[in-house]
Amino acid sequence: MAALRWEVLLYLAVVLLVSCSAAPTDILYRVPEEQPPNTLIGSLASDQGLPDTGHLYKLEVGTPYLRVDGKTGDIYTTEIPIDRETLRDCRNLFEGDKCFLEFEVSITDMVKGIGSGPRLIEGRIEVLDINDNTPQFSSPILTLSIPENTHIGALFSIPMATDRDSGSNGVAEYSLSTGPDADQLFSLQVAVDSDEKLPQLVVMGNLDREKKDSYDLNIRVVDGGKPPRVSSALLRVTVTDQNDNAPKFERSHYEAELPENSQQGHSVLQVRANDADTGTNGEIDYSLHQASDTVQRLLRIDRSTGIIYVKGLVDREEESFLKFFVVAKDRGPNSKSSKVLVTINVRDQNDNAPAIEIRGIGLVIHQDGVANISEDMPIGTPVALVQVSDRDEGENAVVTCVVAGDVPFQLRPASESANDRKRKYFLQTTTLLDYERVKDYRIEIVAVDSGNPALSSTNSLRVQVTDMNDNTPNFSPAMIEVDFAEGNQPGDKVLDVIATDADSGTNAELAYSIIELSAARLFEIDANTGEVRVKNLLDREETERYEFRVAAADKGVPSKTGTATVVINVLDRNDNDPKFMLSGYSFSVIENMAPLNPVGVVTVTDHDKGENARVRLFVEPDNGKFVIQNGTGTILSSISFDREKESTYTFRLKAVDAGDPPRSSYVGVTINVLDENDNAPYVTKPANSSYTYMSPVTAPDTSVEVVEAEDIDSGPNAELIYTITGGNPYGLFHISPSSGEITLAQEFTGKHNGLHRLVVRVSDKGKPPRHTTALVHVFVNDTKSNVSLIEALVGHSLYTPLDRDIAGDPNYALTQRSNILYGSLAGIAGVILVIVAVMVIRHRLQKDTKSGYQAGKKESKDLYAPKQGPKNGKGKKSKKGKAPKPAKPLEEDEEASLQKGLKFNLINDNVNDSPRIHLPLNYPPGSPDLGRHYRSNSPLPSIQLQPQSPSASKKHQAVQDLPATNTFVGTGDNNSTGSDQYSDYSYKANPPKYSSKQLPHRRVTFSTANQAQDLQDASQHSYYDSGLEESETPSSKSSSGPRIGPLALPEDHYERTTPDGSIGEMEHPENGGASSSIEAERGSGQKRLP
Repeated sequence: MAALRWEVLLYLAVVLLVSCSAAPTDILYRVPEEQPPNTLIGSLASDQGLPDTGHLYKLEVGTPYLRVDGKTGDIYTTEIPIDRETLRDCRNLFEGDKCFLEFEVSITDMVKGIGSGPRLIEGRIEVLDINDNTPQFSSPILTLSIPENTHIGALFSIPMATDRDSGSNGVAEYSLSTGPDADQLFSLQVAVDSDEKLPQLVVMGNLDREKKDSYDLNIRVVDGGKPPRVSSALLRVTVTDQNDNAPKFERSHYEAELPENSQQGHSVLQVRANDADTGTNGEIDYSLHQASDTVQRLLRIDRSTGIIYVKGLVDREEESFLKFFVVAKDRGPNSKSSKVLVTINVRDQNDNAPAIEIRGIGLVIHQDGVANISEDMPIGTPVALVQVSDRDEGENAVVTCVVAGDVPFQLRPASESANDRKRKYFLQTTTLLDYERVKDYRIEIVAVDSGNPALSSTNSLRVQVTDMNDNTPNFSPAMIEVDFAEGNQPGDKVLDVIATDADSGTNAELAYSIIELSAARLFEIDANTGEVRVKNLLDREETERYEFRVAAADKGVPSKTGTATVVINVLDRNDNDPKFMLSGYSFSVIENMAPLNPVGVVTVTDHDKGENARVRLFVEPDNGKFVIQNGTGTILSSISFDREKESTYTFRLKAVDAGDPPRSSYVGVTINVLDENDNAPYVTKPANSSYTYMSPVTAPDTSVEVVEAEDIDSGPNAELIYTITGGNPYGLFHISPSSGEITLAQEFTGKHNGLHRLVVRVSDKGKPPRHTTALVHVFVNDTKSNVSLIEALVGHSLYTPLDRDIAGDPNYALTQRSNILYGSLAGIAGVILVIVAVMVIRHRLQKDTKSGYQAGKKESKDLYAPKQGPKNGKGKKSKKGKAPKPAKPLEEDEEASLQKGLKFNLINDNVNDSPRIHLPLNYPPGSPDLGRHYRSNSPLPSIQLQPQSPSASKKHQAVQDLPATNTFVGTGDNNSTGSDQYSDYSYKANPPKYSSKQLPHRRVTFSTANQAQDLQDASQHSYYDSGLEESETPSSKSSSGPRIGPLALPEDHYERTTPDGSIGEMEHPENGGASSSIEAERGSGQKRLP
């Protein structure tokens, strides 16, 4: 490294000696690229034979790569290195072209003064290439196809390596390394074409693709730098079928001219190559080769035709010419290729106007486009350096530059070099300047190029002439403060300023001015009197206080100036409306918040001052729901919010100031009520009294039921979670916490048969959460034919405490078989008793028909007479033995059958609110077809239905006393059964709800189709219950229709008809009363007992 540094220094010394002999106007230095900072390039003082003192050297052009010592004129490198490969003017140089960096330095003779004018020196630095770039192949893996049976000695071009360096630092040599399998087959030969080294692969042996179809070689490239740089690539040789002719271009070099700003798709030129082969071996594809990023951005080539098109915007000022290669490659399996050099010169269009740059020169400093020069400067004093350039070329870049107007300035060429594209001029004075006559000048420079049409541009410079004087004017006091009301008229007087000057004559004549340009736009001052007037309308809200300086300059030579500070306080007027900070307000509050709590705060301002800025607030419309506190702007609520009733409130606020007259403004306010978890979820599905049937062989994961619930809250307060909290001791069921879907978790076993009541808790996600409970009934059995039993179990479940699990019956199968057996026996016994009773009644009726009916005669044996019911919770006892004897064995058999089949225990309780579930108490649960007839929502008695015969010869009617609505009537007693009376497998009985005088009546009609047949077959009796009370109409009957069947009459009063049409009254065991007299009504066929 030290040796290299000494070589560089020695080289620089030689360059400096050579450059000293160069002409002053054509200074040339040479320096290698990439030199460290502060490397000396050359010394202008010693090179030009000038002393190193008494002169000021200033670098005008050459930054940021160069800097100049102001005293010695030594040129040094800076922190930004000079990279030959990245310099704009050196990026597209041809081999052998030199790279130059231009610079300009101005020299001012400090001994003679600025009036002698600076001297401008131009020079160039030749940037010498160093070996700072490594040669690179286009790809780390190069592919080369060689046909088999290629003759020995055949040459194949290898893609060249590129090196950004030039000259001896460029590519110097190639070498090839082969493996044992290719050592005797390939060698490397380097050809030279136009100082370009072309690596070629030489075939040294016979290639047989069937034996080996590819070889991997290593090609190495070395540049000529010291020390050299090396890189390598993998050369993969693929043995292909024979293709023995390479494409040949019609020309060895293609050149074209492309106008700049050509549109995309514009064709530049066409390259054409020919291939002597035929078929695909003779078909050629064209592609760009070794093209820079700029070429690839601007141009494209058609692969088939070889036409080169414009791809991007071509700007000659960016790229004046393009150089690249085009490769023609045939499409054969062992493709051959050739390349040709293409050079495209970009033709200039006059699309750039001349550029005028004005900058300071020597000791004249420019600041904000203003140059200051003393009026005592001699004629020809340079004021500025003007550089005129045009990025176009040729005639389009020939620029004419003049000074417009009648001003005492002119342009003089600053450089002797003839460069039409970039010319420099000194802007110098032509006459002596007089401060008392003209203080400053605005100089406009116009530049016009020679294009067609011509383009022009202008630039201007302001030159201030300074006066010579020795006394400064003085203001007393130095600060003047006044009050001035806003809303004035332009031209109103504000104040007078007065200054004094100790000088005399013209040096004592003062001129007043406002120093700050910003203040001069609003105020003007009389230059002679010092009277300050306002030019525009003042607004206190925009600026409340103006502070600026005024100057008093005398007319001496040189002139001196004194200054004073003026403070203007702007007084307020009510000219601004109150203004809310926001164009609209939106607040959020929590529901159920107590009244008179803050809802939100609004801020209102008034740009006025004092009373004009005192603002009062009002609510509009004032419906009493909201109030606002003046002073704080706090909005208070007069109500408690309920989001479910009203979630948004909207009103306006009015702001009124205290000015005269007052001014006002409005703003809209929206109050959004945030949800609070004040509503519990409610279940919409399923109903608590419903149930789902499932077979014992149901597979797991089967959907059982979906619990659906809603919550009128919002957000998390309405997000629901479903859980099973009871009725699932065996873990048979699982519920989705989010959807509420209940699925079967495991298979059923024998002990799971029966009713399962799942207690589902539905909770929201509020804080604290709210919940509700739903009952989901699942009946597990082989069949669901006994609907009455299922409904009875569901009814029992509704009034069983939730902490008790209802989850099937281990003895369910045994109990069901017992119920079926007991029910069957009870049914058979009941049918036999009914048949016997009907036959006896018919026999008696026939006998009474013959002998006549005797009023007041007591019938001791009446199978339709009501039986004694339980009283006061005690057992079934007849009152004084007056109950009919034949009916008692029938009642006991039926009741025993029911209790064995259903395991019901009679318990006295109230069931007025029970669901409408009707049990056929005359028949055991094992009779599914009968049970299906009694599912009804009406409180009619449960009786067997048979169609009424239309051909009945006679009809008999009886009014049956029924218990209260929504109770269940059993045969032969006045006890009611509701679903809330069940406990496990029992039911509770109701006491009579009505007294004997309040009992509602239903009219029941029964008839026989054939009297003789009726005596023989009691099953042919039909009974019709109209289902109507005395106050009911047919339209008000239950949808279940009339009920027909074995009618068990109640134990209270009823009406009876006799064959002779008389009406009688008989004593009831319940009431214990004696028989009343009987009135005979002939032809009516009815008998009424009150």
